[in-house]
Amino acid sequence: MTMTDQQPVGSSFSAVTPAEDIVAGRDLSRMTAVVTGGYSGLGLETTRALTAAGARVIVPARRPHVAGAALQEVKGCEVIPMDLADLDSVRCAAAHISDSVDRLDLLMAVAGVMATPERRVGPGWEGQLTANHFGHFTLTCELYPLLAAAGGARVVVNSSAGHTLTGFRWHDPHFRTGYDKWLAYGQSKTANALFAVHLDALGHRDGVRAFALHPGKIITGLQREMALKEQMDRGWVDQHGNVIGADFKTPSQGAATGLWAATSPLLDGRGGLYLEDCDIARVSAPDQPMDDGGVRAYAIDPDEAARLWDLSLAATGATPNPR
Repeated sequence: MTMTDQQPVGSSFSAVTPAEDIVAGRDLSRMTAVVTGGYSGLGLETTRALTAAGARVIVPARRPHVAGAALQEVKGCEVIPMDLADLDSVRCAAAHISDSVDRLDLLMAVAGVMATPERRVGPGWEGQLTANHFGHFTLTCELYPLLAAAGGARVVVNSSAGHTLTGFRWHDPHFRTGYDKWLAYGQSKTANALFAVHLDALGHRDGVRAFALHPGKIITGLQREMALKEQMDRGWVDQHGNVIGADFKTPSQGAATGLWAATSPLLDGRGGLYLEDCDIARVSAPDQPMDDGGVRAYAIDPDEAARLWDLSLAATGATPNPR
C-alpha cells in the first residue's frame, strides 16, 4: 500500500447503504467468520448480514449470556467467552476457535470502547488501548495460521474518525502523566489503522489482506459510558436520547462499510487501506475537520505501523505471525 492507493474506487454503494444491500445475492456458505462484538450495535448487524448470506459466524463476547440472548434468533452463529482487555481470555478464545475450525475466511474486529473513565488493566495498561488494539492484535496473531490456511482471508478492523484526535503517543501511550479520555480513544483508533497497514504488509504473501475503516457516526452501545448531558452538549441526541445529530447513520448503515471491506471484489489484490462510506477514503489534510472524512497520513504511515507492530509484540508477548 502507498499513499497513492488511498483513493476512492467508485463503489456503487454509499454512506446510506444498509448492511443487507452489501451482501444481497452473495453466497457466503463456504465462509467462516469471527466477529468481535458481534452481538450488539454494528457487530450485531454484521453477524445478521453474514449469517443471512450463509456464513458461519463465531462471536467472542465479554458477556456471553447477553450475546446468547441477542443472537437467539440468528441461525449459523456460535458464542464463545472472551474479554479483549484480558489477554489470557483472548488466548483461550483463540484456542477454542482453533480447535473447532481448520480455516478462517474473515476476522472482523468490531468490538470497542470509547471515551471511558480512566481504567488500568493488565500490568497497568491504559484500558482503551488494551481493549481496542492490544486485544485484537493478540487475537489476530493467535488466529493467523487459520487465516493463512484460507488462502484469501480478510481482516477488517473498525477504526474511527476519532483517529484524527492524535497520532500514536510514543512518549506516553498509557497516559501515565495525566489521562484524557478522548485522546486515549483517538490513540487507540490510530493504532487500529496502523495495525491493518502492517498486518497487510506482512500477511499479503499468505493471501491475508487487512483493512481499517471509519463506520460513520452512529449511536450504539459504544457511547454507554458517556453521560446523556455530554451527548446532548455535542448535539448528538435530545434529552430523551433520540438521535438529532446531522449525518448520523443507522446501525445497519454503519455496518455496511465493514461488510463491503469483507466481501467486495473491488478490493481483491488490495490491502492496508482505510475505508469509509463503502469506498476507499482519501488522505485528509492535518487541519481538516474530523467530520469532513478521510484518513490522516500518520494513521497509514508504514514506518509508524511497523514500529507499533514491534511495540505490540513486546507488550503482549503474542506469537509473531506472520513473520
